[in-house]
Amino acid sequence: MAYNILIVDDSAAMRSVIKRTVEMSGVEVGQYYESDSGKTALEVLEKEWIDLVLADINMPVMNGIEMTERMAESDSLNSIPVIIVSTEASETRIKQLKEKGIKGYVHKPFTPEQIRNEITKVIGVCHAGND
Repeated sequence: MAYNILIVDDSAAMRSVIKRTVEMSGVEVGQYYESDSGKTALEVLEKEWIDLVLADINMPVMNGIEMTERMAESDSLNSIPVIIVSTEASETRIKQLKEKGIKGYVHKPFTPEQIRNEITKVIGVCHAGND
């Protein structure tokens, strides 16, 4: 099954790296969408069918945590899984993020295998919960 993925990062270069890495990982993607902030990501999420969000934490306008909190409050968006892709790596921070509804975490820098494993884990868990 091909997944529509939204990549949210304020750096166009990092969005490109994430997209290339997902392509190298072998995950089947239907369509990629991109956003440079949590605010514009929410706009994309309201208009497009998105299966998975890969988001940075630190962004201007609206960060990844605020975006995830807004998604959790929305009946139409709260079931879309979010994987954080960030340089922040403390166990405490990751635990806090998961308490806010984030389904997965990938530390920058990352490999195609790490991206694939996290996407497979998150998508598998989310689809199993919907069956």
